[in-house]
This record gives sequence, C-alpha cells and structure tokens, in this order.
Amino acid sequence: MSSPLDKKKNAEETKFSRTADFEFKSVSRRNKLLGLWAADILGLSKSEADEFAKQTVLSDFEEPGDEDVLRKIFSDLKKASPEITEVEIREKMDELLVVARSQIEFEAKD
Repeated sequence: MSSPLDKKKNAEETKFSRTADFEFKSVSRRNKLLGLWAADILGLSKSEADEFAKQTVLSDFEEPGDEDVLRKIFSDLKKASPEITEVEIREKMDELLVVARSQIEFEAKD
C-alpha cells in the first residue's frame, strides 16, 4: 500500500512532467509560428516557409534558452529587412508564445 506521502510525491512528479511537456510543446509551437512569421517577411513560398519554420524549431536545440532562435531569425531577417531589431523579434516571440500556449491548451481539450 502506498502512503499519503508517496501519493503526494507521485502527484507532484506527474504535475511537473505535464508542465514540462506543455512548456516544451508551447516553445516548439512558438518557434514554428515565429519561423512562419519571418518566412512571410522574407517572401518565401509555402514549401520554403514550412522548411524555414522547421529549421527555426530545430535551431532551438543548439543551446538552452531562446538566444539561438533569436540569433537565427535576426540574422535571416536582417538581410531582407535591415530595420528589424532584436527587440521587435523578442516582442514577437513573447506574443507568439501566448498564441502557442492557447493553441496547445485548446488542442488538449479536444
């Protein structure tokens, strides 16, 4: 028989795992949306935009945090739109994280 302490520990571990999974999915979705946003600015075709978004998601695995994604998007956009700033990209990343979280939550309800 498991004790109340074991049950609480298991519940906390489950909650932590679900939270981590949700956050991973949200950041990945945000990166995809960010890639699609940048692809639109770059004037890429649908297939090119999809590939660009995929590469944006993959760029997040280079190092912990968002700096690798920011660097990629900033570098690519700077070529096509020199007036773009890192601040604008960070703001877009924050905005799209909210969108991504709501999309993931909505999908989880289905």
